[in-house]
Amino acid sequence: MKHKNSHLLVGYWSRLRNGRTVPAQGDIDPRAIKRLLSYVFILDCANPARPIYRLAGTGLCERFGFELKGTSFMAHWETQSGLSLTMLLHQALKASQPLCLSSIAATADNGMVELETILTPVSLAGGAPTRFFGMVQMLSDPAPLLGRPIAYERLVGSQLIREGDPMPNYEQNLPPPPPAMLTRSHPKAPYLRLVVSQESPTLLNFGSGDLIQKMCGLITRWRAANNEDYSHTI
Repeated sequence: MKHKNSHLLVGYWSRLRNGRTVPAQGDIDPRAIKRLLSYVFILDCANPARPIYRLAGTGLCERFGFELKGTSFMAHWETQSGLSLTMLLHQALKASQPLCLSSIAATADNGMVELETILTPVSLAGGAPTRFFGMVQMLSDPAPLLGRPIAYERLVGSQLIREGDPMPNYEQNLPPPPPAMLTRSHPKAPYLRLVVSQESPTLLNFGSGDLIQKMCGLITRWRAANNEDYSHTI
């Protein structure tokens, strides 16, 4: 995880568990996370191949240009990423562990940004987890999205998150987003670490040649800036 709000959300999820495998959706108190509400969502994954937004914050809906409630989580992901996500969502529910997704999102006119999505499993009425309480945060300069919605998204990295050893210190050399979306690591969640990392993204033909070249360059710069191999094979 790279964004400080990602650490905050997973830390909140961990506290809500209170000795249980996962917390219940009803345990979530919006007042406790009011700073994050604009970009949080509830995802129904009773069928991980067909995840549906049950709730979505206003800021998140604005990023995609429409009301997300009742729509498919897979709708804005390109096809091969969607296939990988089905497996990852199922794995996170089965393991009862949060999932961190790294992606590149593109507008219709080829503007691109880097996003981090956190999905924390929750249950309904104390049963097995079938939903995710999640949040999307921007890791790069948000200027390409000003006045333009995200048209599609490509998965470039994925990790399961668990309590354990201290988090590595991931430094970023990226243009700073607005104050509400600063991307420093959060010092209050040093006990979280990332597990399950896969390598080498394969570029797919889901846009123009210029877009693929731009995306390739962005992935390369992103990996170089973070000095790590943080990619997901698709």
